Amino acid sequence: MRKGKSCSPSAEPKSLISILQIVMVVVLLLHHQTCDATSSNKQTYCPPSSCGKITIIKHPFRLMDDPTTCGDPRYELSCENNITMLTLFSGKYYVKSIDYKNYTIRLVDPGIEEGDCSSIPRYYLNGNNFTYSYSISTDRYNEDPYQIDGRFGFQDIIYLNCSKPVKDDPEYLDTALCRVNLDSKSHVYAFVGGYFYVGKLKDYCRVKLVAMSSMLAFPNISVSVSVRDGVPDRQLSYQKIHEMLLYGFEISWISAACRDSCGDNEYCILSEITRGDFECHQSKYIDKCSYPFDPFGPERNCNHILTKLLIFVEEILLGIIKGALKIVGTTKTYKVSKQELSISKTGLEIGKIIGRYLLPPCIVRYVTGLLVFCVLMIYICQRRHLSIYENIEVFLQTNTLIPIRYSYKEIKNMTRSFRDKLGEGGFGAVYKGKLRSGQLVAIKMLGKSKGNGQDFINEVGTIGRIHHTNVVRLIGFCFERSKRALVYEFMPNGSLDKYISSKENAISLTYNQMYEISLGVARGISYLHQGCDMQILHFDIKPHNILLDENFISKVSDFGLARLYPNDISIVTLTAARGTIGYMAPELFYQNIGGVSYKADVYSFGMLLMEMASKRRNLNPHADRSSQLFFPFWIYNQLVEEKDIEMDEISNEEMINVKKMFKTALWCIQLKPNDRPPMDRVIEMLEGNIENIEMPPKPSLYPNEVIQKDLEVTSNEIESDVAIDSVSFLEETSA
Repeated sequence: MRKGKSCSPSAEPKSLISILQIVMVVVLLLHHQTCDATSSNKQTYCPPSSCGKITIIKHPFRLMDDPTTCGDPRYELSCENNITMLTLFSGKYYVKSIDYKNYTIRLVDPGIEEGDCSSIPRYYLNGNNFTYSYSISTDRYNEDPYQIDGRFGFQDIIYLNCSKPVKDDPEYLDTALCRVNLDSKSHVYAFVGGYFYVGKLKDYCRVKLVAMSSMLAFPNISVSVSVRDGVPDRQLSYQKIHEMLLYGFEISWISAACRDSCGDNEYCILSEITRGDFECHQSKYIDKCSYPFDPFGPERNCNHILTKLLIFVEEILLGIIKGALKIVGTTKTYKVSKQELSISKTGLEIGKIIGRYLLPPCIVRYVTGLLVFCVLMIYICQRRHLSIYENIEVFLQTNTLIPIRYSYKEIKNMTRSFRDKLGEGGFGAVYKGKLRSGQLVAIKMLGKSKGNGQDFINEVGTIGRIHHTNVVRLIGFCFERSKRALVYEFMPNGSLDKYISSKENAISLTYNQMYEISLGVARGISYLHQGCDMQILHFDIKPHNILLDENFISKVSDFGLARLYPNDISIVTLTAARGTIGYMAPELFYQNIGGVSYKADVYSFGMLLMEMASKRRNLNPHADRSSQLFFPFWIYNQLVEEKDIEMDEISNEEMINVKKMFKTALWCIQLKPNDRPPMDRVIEMLEGNIENIEMPPKPSLYPNEVIQKDLEVTSNEIESDVAIDSVSFLEETSA
């Protein structure tokens, strides 16, 4: 009998039971993970909602009355009078259809009425308001809820108001057929935006409104539209334009659908086969060989092509090395086909030719060119710095200035080697110093200078000429090559910036103090505009540039962006916008509302005055309502409706001054420069009785808002005309 380990009858069942138990545990764990993964990717089930003709409203869309767990809040719809509405930007649009397969929603402007050719869009909207997504792919990091889908496209419909008829351009589609009792002074045309550019705009016409329509609207028109040489078919009429607007336009939520489907994957593709499903990838560099739209066909073997390419590139590089070193050798051995071996030899020969005949002269030329380039750059930089110094020296020699010129060594002694730093900004750092007489000063060390030392010349040349109670005094300056400094009188109470909407200051200014400070600022700006031989435009009025002395007397400072102009020049020319966002006048951005003048400083002062009166910032990104986002809008509504403005610890006398400041500020921030008062009139309003200040028009942020106001007025006129059987179209507004 052989000796060995004996197996009892019960041993095998016990081991089998143990194995089964382990398998069950693993299966349960895998099932639990699968369930977790599945549940994490699925949306919470909610029954579809409906409103009017839209019978299925489901994820990501939701109605306002749906449970909070249903749908995405960014895609909330409303049901008004049994009509589904979508709030988009500042308007509400009719929802005509929702295509959950193509991820598109079709909208129509509520101003367009079926059967009424004279109806016009209510809202200003064009394709530039949206990002663009293509038909087969979309980036999951796109944060915009809606995009323009490249599969469907769009057309901009542009309304133009002309002072006289357009007779020489058939692309201007006359709206006269849709109007009754035609007014000969009003000539309104529509233009298909796909063919519109600046050169198409007549000198006597201006854009009144832009609306959107889908390219899919063209097949629904009774006479098809064709394009010949970039010009629309002559049979296109305004009635057909109205049909296009009545059809509406499509926008897509494909980006959100991609994110919901693919989760943390970096990229996803809309399948060309199933249409509606996404294929998820970890990288946007996707192997397209397996997709039906691949130009090389679905049977292409990408790995095989990649192998050939790698062999070819590797042999070219090896051949370059051998050719450069004049090495003679055989090709590298590959376990590949005859075709791939041929590719290898060809690459090696090409590399040898490059390395032996082409590479050496290229290296010599490259090294020589690099040396010449470095020498040239060093020469240019040196000349540039020398030109800056020469310009400043010429300026200092040709100008008689009151401020004292200090050496850099004296500046270091005043600041005790720049020990006491008061602050720092884009211009450089500010240090506290002391003159030999014991007077405290603030020394601003200028950093990198703009072209030709212009910031230094501006500051010294502007503030060095004037002396006024409400303008900070320049005591001296320093210029030694790259070392430039400005020496100002010291302002113990710092800048006004820290007293506006700040809860950490030990000193809190009263409303009467703010009122007196605002008067001082107004007098200082008025002096700059009218009190000197040359008018001085500051271009950077803001709280940070208003300094307060020991008695809280305000002084205008920082003239780095200032410009000097003759008093007889009303409109000035700037090569670029200048100032601080939030205080810059709109004409610095939009040239069609007026020229740049001293009224730009008036606008900046108005924004500053609004903040001083309220002790808060004008922009509030955390406001609950859109009307409170821009504080001047809210103040205007309160004053028009004669509602009380709630202020902490304010007397009746202080409230009168605050209201004067608010009304004056609203006049100063009017969109058009011609509507703003000059600074001497601003001072009269602040010093006079509040009853003498008329209520200004509501301020506007952008020219589009002025267009929207014109459209609302025109729409009201149209409604009143319809009541007496007379329909008029867009009336021309004053520029």
